Amino acid sequence: MIARAFAALVVAFCVALPAAAQRGLPAGPIGDVPLAELPAEARQAIALIHKGGPYPYARDGVIFSNREGRLPRQKRGYYHEYTVKTPGERTRGARRIVAGASGELFYSDDHYNHFRRIRE
Repeated sequence: MIARAFAALVVAFCVALPAAAQRGLPAGPIGDVPLAELPAEARQAIALIHKGGPYPYARDGVIFSNREGRLPRQKRGYYHEYTVKTPGERTRGARRIVAGASGELFYSDDHYNHFRRIRE
């Protein structure tokens, strides 16, 4: 009985997930975070985004493809990514801001695995 209920739940999830993606919804829940709660480096990156640069990393401003579908679906070119400096890292690190063409901003501190929408 429990196994049958579990199987039905798995099937329902597998059917609902693609349907959500087709409607432009993200594959997983996106929380939100107030701007004031972000690390100082993220707030600095956002200030540069609003200013239009200059950006410290060559890849800042490139198109973010959203291949994993963790953000709401949009046409290619809608999202752009920016590096959030990570103290002690010699490379770009894992922290990013992704900006949508309509002005929405998302923060990821784990290289796009999870996002939180930034409330300014």
